[in-house]
Amino acid sequence: MILNKVEKANIEPRITLIGAGPGDPDLFSLKGVKALKTADVVLYDANVNEALLCHAPDGIPKVYVGKRTDDEDFSQDAVNKLIVDYALNYGHVVRLKSGDPFFFAKGYEEIDAAESYSIPTEIIPGISSATGAPSLQKIPMIYKDLSESFWAVTGTNSRGEISEDLYIAAKTKATIVVLNGIEKVAEIAAIFQGENKGLLPVAVIQNGSSPDEKIAIGIVDTIAEIVADKKINAPALLVFGDVVSLHPQFQPIRDFYEVIANEY
Repeated sequence: MILNKVEKANIEPRITLIGAGPGDPDLFSLKGVKALKTADVVLYDANVNEALLCHAPDGIPKVYVGKRTDDEDFSQDAVNKLIVDYALNYGHVVRLKSGDPFFFAKGYEEIDAAESYSIPTEIIPGISSATGAPSLQKIPMIYKDLSESFWAVTGTNSRGEISEDLYIAAKTKATIVVLNGIEKVAEIAAIFQGENKGLLPVAVIQNGSSPDEKIAIGIVDTIAEIVADKKINAPALLVFGDVVSLHPQFQPIRDFYEVIANEY
């Protein structure tokens, strides 16, 4: 995939990889805005808010390369080639990736491809949905005696299987944030049930920070049913941990189970 050479003197190829944040364009960094203003080309992903493109110069190519499925037209290899081709032919390529580019976003693969052609690269971090979405819901990752650490785990690996790390994480008292796992929420909940954590609080957040954000609050034993009832789909993340009990919507759940416990 080679582009026609653009008639432009003294092309200086370089690539800036920017984290666009969880969705709200106001959460984009000032450094990211400055980089976009100097772009010769912008390549952006599916979950990037297109309002950010207004910071780029008028008339430059703004190329959608995102995907929510394994469409071969937007394979990672194809994206890598596009980034390199545009840099060599146009100059400054700004690559916008949702969340943080090095957090479940294959940012390293793209930088590695560019640097294999000796193209200078720069990283501008973004707010990851893994921490940003729970924070906006006032769910801390670490809080007093409830949690002393947090894990961010992919729900499924490259083969589409449940991540083995989830089985280890479920044994801990840490806050567990699961990305790319909403389609296997019942199977993931079963892992925690296997550790006798059926009453552990859980939050599921879809489209965090966006106007169409959805949230489901429950416990391990009920979360799959709640997700189905609320029709929560990707992109969504799951938060397992006692810190979820701090969310206002969890209070009625706590009261309900305390009543049941008192009856027995």
